[in-house]
Amino acid sequence: MENGALIQLDTSVLIDYLRKTKKANTFFVELADRYDYFAVSVITKFEIYIGCTEAQKPFWNAIFENITVLPLNNECIEAAIKIQQQLKKKSKQIDLPDLLIAATAYQNGLPLATLNTKHFNRVDNLELVARL
Repeated sequence: MENGALIQLDTSVLIDYLRKTKKANTFFVELADRYDYFAVSVITKFEIYIGCTEAQKPFWNAIFENITVLPLNNECIEAAIKIQQQLKKKSKQIDLPDLLIAATAYQNGLPLATLNTKHFNRVDNLELVARL
């Protein structure tokens, strides 16, 4: 394990954890063996809660009590603008939530764990961590 290591999780990692009955087989559990701390963008928290049911809220509340929620601040917005301009030049734009999640990871100097490499690998200089 990388001592004291922090990684940002994409929404896809958390949704996968919710949906799978065998939690030990999830990417989230795999990451827990490699990293000490987890963070998410406030955008991930937003995506989770707008898509969850009342019955799922206690599950998500427990998850978010133990994960740092990174704010979407001015520096993240500036990073998002630069990333969007680069993606637009390549005609490889991504959805706004993914753009803001990527910008948060980039601005905070964090690797981003995702099951959605198809979109996030378009972002230059973003360290992605994918399933082994």
